[in-house]
Amino acid sequence: MPAFDVVELDPADGPEPGSEASDFTRPLVTDEFWQDRDLAGLAADGGTILVFTPMVGSFVAKYVWDELAERGWHERDERVVGVSASTPYGIARFLDENEYPFSIFADPSNEVAESYGIAHDLDGMAGIGEPRLAFVAIDADRTVEAAWVATEWPEFPDYDDLEDELALD
Repeated sequence: MPAFDVVELDPADGPEPGSEASDFTRPLVTDEFWQDRDLAGLAADGGTILVFTPMVGSFVAKYVWDELAERGWHERDERVVGVSASTPYGIARFLDENEYPFSIFADPSNEVAESYGIAHDLDGMAGIGEPRLAFVAIDADRTVEAAWVATEWPEFPDYDDLEDELALD
């Protein structure tokens, strides 16, 4: 039995296959530096998988990025990029301390998750929200090819199924 409550989240209005992924500009953070990047420019270089996680200090974010690194997602044909409601400083520290080979967009206002319909308010914290765990595969034109969005907290996908589902043509 987990040492925490599993919470069913309100329904999400997440991205649907065939829809256009919202464009945004945010700091894209590595363990060494960050710079403002827009999703349209990033995606134009090829298929992209956006990985929305709660704040980088959470066990959910750590578990997800550990799993993706172990499975070699940084070697996929699609670029794998995170989105977190954390600051660039927190993300840079998180990436450096864990030696993750990924980049993560800093979205401390949580506006990107809101535009994707996957934001949720933290229990007991008025006005504080974060993204629910979600994976969104988009092509070079920002068309959503596939998406998986958590329906409860915490919830993790079946990664074997997810890998197949998110493969871009």
